[in-house]
Amino acid sequence: MLGNLQIRDIDSVFADFVCSKEIVESDILRKAALYASAAVGVGNICIDLSDIFGSSDADSVSSLLLSTKSVGIPGDYCPLILDDSNRLYLYRYWKYETFLSGKLIEMASDLPIVDTGLLKDGLKRLFPKSDGKPDWQLIAAAAAVRSRFCIISGGPGTGKTTTVVKILALLLEQATGNRMRIALAAPTGKAAARLKESIFKAGTGLTELTAVVEDIPDDVSTIQRLLGVIPHSCRYRYNAENPLPYEAVVVDEASMIPLALMSKLVEALAPGTRLILLGDRDQLASVEAGAVLGDICNSGHGFGFSKKFQMFIAETTNSTVPYNSTGEGGSLLADSVIVLLKNYRFGEGSGIGTVSRSINNGNAYLLLDEIKKNTSEGLVISETPRGEFLQVKLAKSVLAGFADYLNSENPDEVLAAFDKFRVLCLLRQGQYGVEEINTLIESSLGTSGIINPDKLWYHGRPVMVNVNDYALKLFNGDIGVTLKDPESEIGLSVYFPSVNGTVRKYSPYRLPQHETVFAMTVHKSQGSEFDKVLMIMPPEINQIMTREVIYTGVTRARTSVELWCSDEIFYSTCAKTVRRHSGLRQALWGLNP
Repeated sequence: MLGNLQIRDIDSVFADFVCSKEIVESDILRKAALYASAAVGVGNICIDLSDIFGSSDADSVSSLLLSTKSVGIPGDYCPLILDDSNRLYLYRYWKYETFLSGKLIEMASDLPIVDTGLLKDGLKRLFPKSDGKPDWQLIAAAAAVRSRFCIISGGPGTGKTTTVVKILALLLEQATGNRMRIALAAPTGKAAARLKESIFKAGTGLTELTAVVEDIPDDVSTIQRLLGVIPHSCRYRYNAENPLPYEAVVVDEASMIPLALMSKLVEALAPGTRLILLGDRDQLASVEAGAVLGDICNSGHGFGFSKKFQMFIAETTNSTVPYNSTGEGGSLLADSVIVLLKNYRFGEGSGIGTVSRSINNGNAYLLLDEIKKNTSEGLVISETPRGEFLQVKLAKSVLAGFADYLNSENPDEVLAAFDKFRVLCLLRQGQYGVEEINTLIESSLGTSGIINPDKLWYHGRPVMVNVNDYALKLFNGDIGVTLKDPESEIGLSVYFPSVNGTVRKYSPYRLPQHETVFAMTVHKSQGSEFDKVLMIMPPEINQIMTREVIYTGVTRARTSVELWCSDEIFYSTCAKTVRRHSGLRQALWGLNP
């Protein structure tokens, strides 16, 4: 193990395979192959030879590796690729990264013909002026019409979905009667359902503002379904040879998309197709390898726009955007990344809004001071209980949070009530992990009479699917609740919401791999929102505790958060950021992470 890099059996097998191709055995090659493979398992795209062999030996190790049959330079076809920055990749991930960076820059540089008069008229109708301050939703809309590629980033409540619905209206108006096929997608079924709901709500407010409102699509799929996954394989129906039949593709929750899937999505776009990504660049990166949205948005850096973009925005919106006069960090991608700043959900006094801003600004000490002075509404922080006190404190919170979710016999109402509250954990195992916390919650709810968990399957058991099952149309992250069903042979069915607004039911014994989900990990909560959240931080420092974890967990709540965390843990967590090795940021922006 090196840091959080743990060697798996598959890593050892790969290293043995690489070494078997060499005439002379090399411990250095085996170690490099071993760690390059293991790095992908914890989310990295590559490894830096300096981290494995030390800065002083990295160059000599690089020369030795390049003398082997198994290591090549970019453009070679070898199991391992070593670039001129001493980053070592598995060939497949080097190919994904190289293709994606080149394609995104190409798309960002492709500026379709825009009817600026029609655009100006549409922007005035859809984005009426309010307070005189820069309207970044307005600027994002203009940017999305200007280029084939656009990212709209912002935290919860900044209006990403509202903005994209107006963008779709503007694009349809630009088509001037020509057919424009638009696809909407998200990484998980849950996120797709939320996007569908948000699109519908935002669209209802446009009926008096645009004649194309009826043409705005409302069908949302998972990315895998959009690409047409071929069962029992890693291949998709749509690809470079058989591109998607759309003129525009919109994808929500882009922070959850790993490098491999993003590459497959971009590869499947037809020439001329627009791609609009929505997401929060400050959220956790994907579970699988890559921190794609953060790399594309160049998170942590703020650069101005090009002179041409500044002129376009001034002409179409009468707004002024910062111009990058120094040339530092200049990239063709700069004009395609718009960050929404104004929050319409969390006011200045909101605890959730305060914590999200303070975490990203690194102001942990100021934040805790505000909370202790009771100036941050909707946020309560208290010490994580230890030992036997955990069950007592947990019971008080979960009995209040889950007391009413089974009060209705209507599955729709039960699912809606269950989603009002959730317990979030950082870990899977251990006293403060999801598995143990779910057991304690079941015990507390059972003692109170809310549920009767005397068997594995019982009325009220919530479950989350952990794998994709394309035959059943159940996907990783989908959440359902087990309810009484007189039509079922066992008297119970598991009810899931769907993206078309209906409820689907399944026999418990037909479900793919799943788990009880009164509590879930912060990672799994991405793409979800709840009225109230209880977030449990372990009392000891853990390597996965980063500001992205706490930011993501806290911002899952709409109204209030109860955070169990000591001052020491809070300070150390906010001071640490996720760092995933990748060359994508440098390829896109000309900068190292």
